[in-house]
Amino acid sequence: MRRLPFLSLGFSLLATIAAAQDSNGVTPRVVNEAAVPAVMEKAVDGFIRPGYLELMETTEALSEASHLFCENPSEESLGNLQLVFDDIVQKWSTIEIVRVGPVLDGNRFERFLFFPDRKSTGLKQVQRILATKDETATNPETLKIKSVAVQGLGALEYVLYGTGAEDIANEPNGFRCRYAAAIADNLVEVATDLHEAWEKPDGVQADWKKPGPDNPVFRDNKEAVTALLGVLVHGVETVKDQRIRPFYAGIVNGVPDKGHPKLALYWRSGNTMPSLHTNFEALETLFDAADMRSLLPADSKSVASSAKFVFKSLVRVSEEVDLPIDEAIVDDEQRAKLDFIVLNTDDLLQRLNKDFGGAIGLSAGFSFSDGD
Repeated sequence: MRRLPFLSLGFSLLATIAAAQDSNGVTPRVVNEAAVPAVMEKAVDGFIRPGYLELMETTEALSEASHLFCENPSEESLGNLQLVFDDIVQKWSTIEIVRVGPVLDGNRFERFLFFPDRKSTGLKQVQRILATKDETATNPETLKIKSVAVQGLGALEYVLYGTGAEDIANEPNGFRCRYAAAIADNLVEVATDLHEAWEKPDGVQADWKKPGPDNPVFRDNKEAVTALLGVLVHGVETVKDQRIRPFYAGIVNGVPDKGHPKLALYWRSGNTMPSLHTNFEALETLFDAADMRSLLPADSKSVASSAKFVFKSLVRVSEEVDLPIDEAIVDDEQRAKLDFIVLNTDDLLQRLNKDFGGAIGLSAGFSFSDGD
């Protein structure tokens, strides 16, 4: 077995775990190693495995809804398909924070969601498929060998909500509908592969639950807990740099910036803020489910409490931004909430990266660089 490519997450570990007194004679913090195996097990069994199971089940519902719509197109069946699309966005927004392990193999992450789409390269490919009615895109077997940009949630959103989508219900088994169904079938395959990979008792879940010298992924408890904290840190970074920053600039040169709502993920379907809200919920849930607090020394438990306070604030306020994103950006009250989210997302990143990392024995240089 090979070591999972954690460095491909886009973060680099700059810290070392201190094992002795520093030059000032101060004994550095150390991780509560006795708590690590239970924390890793709780992360896997309490968050990761249930997350992939729900994702798989919802992709199956999406596939069923898309095929039913193709056979009997109507406003009702289209509405049902769009509701299931909203649901799959939520399920993916929960588990996408775990950007490690099997989801990195075979471009599974990008096959499920290609974002950010710099220079609209993926959008143009989807538009070309629709314009030329490329029949190879309506077969899951040929679709999955195409560009990752045309086979995931971004492509499906455009098919259901983009230019020309108003005519999708006019023709039984029309091209646009069959393309949507092929995307849904493709998502079922990806989600099933991920679920099965994490369900194997001697597979990746064993690597996470049993750190040790013979483990191909985590040679010791310190490596394991560093990677788990990295999931949280990188998840917050992704929200900050890939989900919020492209569309919202806040105050620029003393003037409220109009923003770029069409750079926001899921803006067409109105799922921008619901997805962000779910991202924050997922990060808090993983923090709680894994019992990250148990890793801290007894005199540093307040570090977890302070992080929890920010988690809860972000979950609450992100739900309160309830206008379409293009309207929220120009609404004074909603902008104030977006400003709050930007400020506190950065605060949360510091609390996890520096405060929590330092409290469990990572040196002051502990950091994860930004990445895709």
